[in-house]
Amino acid sequence: MTQTQAAPAGQAAPPPIPKPVPRYGKDNAPYWEHMREHQIHIQKCASCGKLRMYPRPMCDACYSVDYEWVPASGKGKVYSWCVVHQPVHPGFKDEIPFPIVEVELDEGVRIRSTVVDIPPDQLVVGMPLEIVYDDVSESVTLPKFRRAS
Repeated sequence: MTQTQAAPAGQAAPPPIPKPVPRYGKDNAPYWEHMREHQIHIQKCASCGKLRMYPRPMCDACYSVDYEWVPASGKGKVYSWCVVHQPVHPGFKDEIPFPIVEVELDEGVRIRSTVVDIPPDQLVVGMPLEIVYDDVSESVTLPKFRRAS
């Protein structure tokens, strides 16, 4: 029986398959802690000032390992996207097809995420977006994006 099939009479439906959640590490823990507070922060090199996203231990411009976390606006635009038709994990089976969007934040860095309330056929490069926070559990909040108002 698959997740979407009805259970036979007299049997309970199987529980939904949980989706994977991000792993916390020393380089990205502050990012996820800010997410839980419904804030987006990005790394900034303390030596050359370059902003970077995804969180990592070293600047790719000057190779410094010194950095700080700075707030970002959460506003940006669609840079690119693709539509997922084959789930890479059983927990996403009931959501396909869905778009994975690369968002260029106003600060210049890019972040990959999903969108809410925008069908894939309505996405357009340059479409203004803003962040929304999806509290998937007490310890995990995911960034998602919607049309900017």
